[in-house]
Amino acid sequence: MRIAYFDCFSGISGDMTLGALLACGADEDALRAGLSRLNLPGWKLNVAETSKNGIGAKDVTVSITQEQGHGRHLRHIEEILSTSDISQPIQESALNVFRRLADAEAKIHQTTAERIHFHEVGAVDAIVDIVGTCLALESLGIDEIVCSPLPMGRGFVECAHGTIPLPAPAVLELTAGFPVYGVDLEGELVTPTGAAIVTTFATRFGPIPPMAVVSSGYGAGKKDFGNRPNLLRVVIGETIDEVLTAAPEVTVIEANLDDFSPQFYEPLQERLFAEGALDVFLSPIQMKKNRPATLLTVIATPDRVESMAQAIFEESTTLGIRYGTRKRICLEREWETVETEYGPIRIKIGRWRGRETTAAPEYEDVRAAAKQHGAPVKRVFQAAITAYQR
Repeated sequence: MRIAYFDCFSGISGDMTLGALLACGADEDALRAGLSRLNLPGWKLNVAETSKNGIGAKDVTVSITQEQGHGRHLRHIEEILSTSDISQPIQESALNVFRRLADAEAKIHQTTAERIHFHEVGAVDAIVDIVGTCLALESLGIDEIVCSPLPMGRGFVECAHGTIPLPAPAVLELTAGFPVYGVDLEGELVTPTGAAIVTTFATRFGPIPPMAVVSSGYGAGKKDFGNRPNLLRVVIGETIDEVLTAAPEVTVIEANLDDFSPQFYEPLQERLFAEGALDVFLSPIQMKKNRPATLLTVIATPDRVESMAQAIFEESTTLGIRYGTRKRICLEREWETVETEYGPIRIKIGRWRGRETTAAPEYEDVRAAAKQHGAPVKRVFQAAITAYQR
């Protein structure tokens, strides 16, 4: 399962959320394509690289290109989403955030959600931030969101209703029942849009959960808090249980060889590979009385233990072996053939969760081509790499 951990050390807002998800690797082209399906004219999305206290981040800004009127009711936002070509799950996720916002505002203003006249939270930038966040989470394949406790600043902020205290009343209503803490800092750290997003989607609050980290990214806010960088950090990872349980079991077999002629290592290795060994390797060791020796290590599937033991006893001088079960995690592997001036060379490609992490020419192909053309092996190897990169 893929987790997104929202580390809100400087709070959270809609633009910070969208920026952090883009910095984590959300597809910006897919995001723009999805947002373009909104029935919402007169805006432009700007994404730029920035830095806060030396930390690189994505800065997202929604620029208004034409007059938008004087705010919207919940029904107007529902109409914008329902008449768009955005998928039903994204529409429902975004509407859940706006309904939560409407409920909070309604309680504060002693009215109903349907009668709430959105100002700041109904503006174009909030719609883009919320829908964009839903699209980015889908792009990243997020299954669960976990969030840190939320920091609350102090002071006052100007809004459509005038001057209001911080934390904003809507933020306090939205975060009721969720962990928050005060910081000695004057300014708005958690905005209503940010609070609505995280309290709608987060399944739990607390420290970063155990996981294998896949990526991390920072979304920049628009304020300067001095020593506290105005950033939201998102960390994406896979649950450790999933990584471990998906790993197949292998058997590791070992034997100490201290009176075995090195001339016989090659036939021993060939026999073990012929019997189905996944890997065979030799390591120098020191045995009792400082006798130099060689450690034979064989990796095989559990069903091949007996045949491996027989090969070791018949082909070596050891009197015993030891073995145990281990977990093994491997890259997904595939082959691709490239054409070079020395002929075709196979490239072995390794992928981790669909993303290429390594690629290398097959040594036997390189050696055969080098021999055939009377060329140095390293030159053929580089030619294959160059061809693959093209």
